[in-house]
Amino acid sequence: MLDPDSSNIELPAIPGKRYFTIGEVSDLCLVKPHVLRYWEQEFPQLKPVKRRGNRRYYQRHDVELIRDIRSLLYEQGFTIGGARQQLEGEGPKPDAPGAGVPSGVLREIREELEAVLKLLKS
Repeated sequence: MLDPDSSNIELPAIPGKRYFTIGEVSDLCLVKPHVLRYWEQEFPQLKPVKRRGNRRYYQRHDVELIRDIRSLLYEQGFTIGGARQQLEGEGPKPDAPGAGVPSGVLREIREELEAVLKLLKS
């Protein structure tokens, strides 16, 4: 399987089916099944249909949502909470300054800029 931290991953095309098993979604989104089950608990928008024996069946919109979550977490560096806010429309817009940048990185940049400003003032 490809490294999920790589931002240049080409995800497979989503077939024209109505329902997908957790194994199929795992392959389509390059995310392990246990991660998908965890994300169901963390993201209220992700609600696969459950049938016999609690088997999960995902629809196309679920697969697209999982790909969005995957992108927010693995490629854009959001935390689970930040990704949840982004999906609910409460986070910064994707093209806003600092959007998708982990807060630790922003803090370091700010500290460096403040140090430069202090040097310039003296």
